[in-house]
Amino acid sequence: MNLKKLPKKLVLQGGTILDPLSGRSTKGNVVIEHNKIKSVGSAGGAKGETMIDCSGLVITHGFCDVHVHFREPGREDKETLQTGSRAALAGGFTRVCIMPNTSPPLDSPESIRFVVEKAEECPVHIHPIGAVTKGQKGKELTEVQAIISEGAVALSDDGLPISDAQVMRLALEYTSMFDKPVINHAEDECLRNNGLMHEGEISTRLGLAGNPSLAEAIMIQRDLELANMIQTKLHVPHVTSASGAANIRRMKKLNSNITAEVTPHHLFFNDQALLEYNTNFKVAPPIRAENDRKELIKAVKDGTFDCIATDHAPHTIEEKEATFELAPFGMIGLESCFGAVNKVLDMPLKELLKLLTVNPRRVMGFEEDLFTIGCAAELTIIDPDQEWIFKEQNIYSKSRNTPFIGEKLKGKVRFTISKGSIADLK
Repeated sequence: MNLKKLPKKLVLQGGTILDPLSGRSTKGNVVIEHNKIKSVGSAGGAKGETMIDCSGLVITHGFCDVHVHFREPGREDKETLQTGSRAALAGGFTRVCIMPNTSPPLDSPESIRFVVEKAEECPVHIHPIGAVTKGQKGKELTEVQAIISEGAVALSDDGLPISDAQVMRLALEYTSMFDKPVINHAEDECLRNNGLMHEGEISTRLGLAGNPSLAEAIMIQRDLELANMIQTKLHVPHVTSASGAANIRRMKKLNSNITAEVTPHHLFFNDQALLEYNTNFKVAPPIRAENDRKELIKAVKDGTFDCIATDHAPHTIEEKEATFELAPFGMIGLESCFGAVNKVLDMPLKELLKLLTVNPRRVMGFEEDLFTIGCAAELTIIDPDQEWIFKEQNIYSKSRNTPFIGEKLKGKVRFTISKGSIADLK
């Protein structure tokens, strides 16, 4: 990656300008001056200006990921805000929301302020998500108002489900006053019973403890019912099962405040990928059966899922090289995201881009129109038809825990423009 400051005036010349907000697609130039959008779609561009030939490429909004783990503070050996930012740029992301399961967790106004201030130095926009409960222990609510005042865009205990329904109800009621979503890791811990992978034929064959899809569906339904009772915002993360998707589809008809996400790896792989005990496939919630994968794709296309989120979760090589039982859950996913989902979803590009741009911004209440004249440039330039093999050299995260290495993907990010810088990924 060649990352450099934007020139005073930059012309993105002759590309297809695809606006995911309006759905319109036009040929022309995008002119950026002093890091701001000056014109969109014009044929302007005088000799001597810095130009990038975008013939055959698509110019669109910068991608937004509402679910990543950058591990700082506490586990900078896995990822930092800076290295995570480079991984984001490589994937076309200009804005990300980081989960609170750091060490210590982001459960206080001071910890939120730490992230906000340190993120100012990073080349992408980083927004912290605050913990719902103190120490992520699921018992006592954090200082919700203070945490939001310091810059938290949502509340979540992330990988630790809020098992106590009364605590979840209080969290939803409290955050409703601030118009922020609660994000609960949807797994019934008792039913999950320390499962290591999806419960089914493959887990039986491998002799690994199984995690049934019902563990997810039950928790999703509980949270949906609570959110519907209160009529407040609930965002359901990384849905994996056909039954979970069906619950969301049904309840969204009753509550327009409900949103949900799906990850690239749950759309791309099924549980047969675990037959060789590759710990890079060990994620929570788990990769499920082929029928679930197909139903997730259907749910993307019918609007059940609002956005795609990577759940980028870096771990060290030493941790992931442990036995399957001992290896931590999670894989990185920012750099491979667009190529993976563009390959498996088989849907119009403008609809796919909504899942990566407008929709996640809407979930978090961010500005949606990135082609407005005068707004700061947050753009991604892609070749949607380029087929390529994902290799270790395409990884900019500090960690390498991904099963996408060696996979053939379709669609590649060529440039990412964010916070006055441009990343060249040719």
